[in-house]
Amino acid sequence: MKRLWQKFILYAKLPEMRLFWFFLPFLVVLLTINIFYLPLVWIFLSLAIFMVLGAIILVNNLRLARSNLEIKIERNELKSIIFNLYDGVIAYDPDFKILIFNKAAEEIFNISAQEIIGQRLSPEKAREPRFKLLSQIVFPSLAPLVVRKSEPGVYPQIIDLSFDEPKIELRVSTDKIIDPNGRLLGFVKLVHDRTRELELLSSKTEFIAVASHQLRTPLTGLRWAIESLANQALPKEQKELVDTALAAANNLSKTVNDLLDVSKIEEGKFGYQFESVNIIDFIEEAIAGVQDLAKKFGVKFYFQKPEEPSIIVSIDAQKLSMVLLNLFDNAIKYNVSNGQVIVGIERVKDQPYIQISIKDTGVGIPKEAMDKLFTKFFRADNVVKFVPEGSGLGLYIAKNIIKRHGGEIWAESEINRGSTFYFTLPIDPKLIPAREIVYGEE
Repeated sequence: MKRLWQKFILYAKLPEMRLFWFFLPFLVVLLTINIFYLPLVWIFLSLAIFMVLGAIILVNNLRLARSNLEIKIERNELKSIIFNLYDGVIAYDPDFKILIFNKAAEEIFNISAQEIIGQRLSPEKAREPRFKLLSQIVFPSLAPLVVRKSEPGVYPQIIDLSFDEPKIELRVSTDKIIDPNGRLLGFVKLVHDRTRELELLSSKTEFIAVASHQLRTPLTGLRWAIESLANQALPKEQKELVDTALAAANNLSKTVNDLLDVSKIEEGKFGYQFESVNIIDFIEEAIAGVQDLAKKFGVKFYFQKPEEPSIIVSIDAQKLSMVLLNLFDNAIKYNVSNGQVIVGIERVKDQPYIQISIKDTGVGIPKEAMDKLFTKFFRADNVVKFVPEGSGLGLYIAKNIIKRHGGEIWAESEINRGSTFYFTLPIDPKLIPAREIVYGEE
């Protein structure tokens, strides 16, 4: 009972109850007049009517007060969440009057919420140093460098913006605020400061590049010395030792080259030279190049050619050779004795693409490993047991090369039954991206 009374007192103090308390004295006066001037029957009748009306008004006001209290609590919780987000949140109406400006936005733009909320932004504000960065976020056409990550006119709009003074990298997502009737109330921007994370990624990439370059020179000399020994007439035991050292040096050299390729890819400096080729002949030549390795492992290669003799696509021959070599190499090394590899090529139905498949009868890939298959340094546990050496960079490089060609790459697999890798290439050169993608822009 005490708790109920406390709850009533809480609601009674709310602004929504003012109307009830305002009319209550008038009802008391009216009831008093009735007692002195009306017959007893009318007094009881009036009293009953007043009590019913009073109860209705009281209940409605209590419900309204409770509803408004819940809305205020939810609104305060939402404000608290927005205020404490790590990303900047800016909301403004169709006239560009700032409505919300959270703590993270204050730190990014070095502007206090009190200073900007209620202010109307315009392109002219960009002339003021203090509001220049914020104006360029609200009006991206004023920014020095903008990379669009979404289709024009499709919401949310996602863009990356780069600034030199001060040095800052931002990813901005913009969405509409619409009421239940579809009326535009304004816009909200989520601003993510990527400056530090891109600097860290750049530092890692630079370290890998420098370390790989430093390793390449002495490694080249080491391989030359071991190859010279391997060509000498040596006793059987020494010959085996030299061959083992040469294989290890070759594996190390491949790892160093893969690391250099990764650093160039992530800097957007891998370099591509596209040319028109007959993809059928190109794949046939690539298969011929791995026949000796396939025979060594007891694996048979089959090429299922399409009926048409020629399919012309625009590719970087050297880079796409790296993709095919990696996929063929995996299909051979992770296969079973007397296994087979089937390479196919076909046009994608109703789309300007071709699809190339490499199907093997190997060890397969665990289902839990499929999501990580094309990430850096990843190798499935069963593959590591099967072939211990490997950098885990081949598929990562292959994915980036295929994406640069405007295609997609994916895999399907079943443990101990084999895997099939697919990738697509556009037939229309206009579908090839105009430039390389820098790491972090995806």
